[in-house]
Amino acid sequence: MVEIYDSLEQSERVKGWLRENGSAIVIGLALAFGGLFGFKQWQTWDQSKARRASAEYSVMVELLDTEQLDAAVANYETLKERFPNSNYTSLASLRMAAARVQAGQSELAVGLLEHAMANAEPPPLRVIARERLARLKLDLGEPEAALALLDATPTTTGFESRFAEIRGDVLLAQGRPEQAADEYRRALDLQDTGVGFRGLLEMKLEALGVAADAESDS
Repeated sequence: MVEIYDSLEQSERVKGWLRENGSAIVIGLALAFGGLFGFKQWQTWDQSKARRASAEYSVMVELLDTEQLDAAVANYETLKERFPNSNYTSLASLRMAAARVQAGQSELAVGLLEHAMANAEPPPLRVIARERLARLKLDLGEPEAALALLDATPTTTGFESRFAEIRGDVLLAQGRPEQAADEYRRALDLQDTGVGFRGLLEMKLEALGVAADAESDS
């Protein structure tokens, strides 16, 4: 009899709890399923957005490859306006900057590289943009601006050799060949931990009349 009573009591308690909280459960389930549906909608929208950005980027690259720079600008502006946070927009900034330099429009490349340096994802693209901007500043006759970019970089992971080489180029442009040689040697030493061009560094040292190994100069 006790067992029957306990079962009836528990049943009544459950019914009472459902009466009090049933609406909350329904709302909770609705929110859960609504959230899931919303996430699916967002996911579909995000994938569609990525495909549209990819399409704009592909068209821009094709136009640049066929030397239609002016036409490619429209695709780049669309990417920048509609997909400002897309990885394709960052890549487009780098690609468009290279095209501007190749077309002899280096001044127009500065803003493009600055945009990539500030917004590019993943972060290594920002390092590449900074490296290219430093080189461009040097080519434009602004060695101090190039050095400032090198000094302000938050990380050079994987690009230590390239940054050391640029620093050497800047020092050489400032009439400091001995310090430039030291940076070129440092760039050579860093080759194993990053990217760089050993042959070019060796030629630069040879042009300065110094050996790649500092001890060989003594």
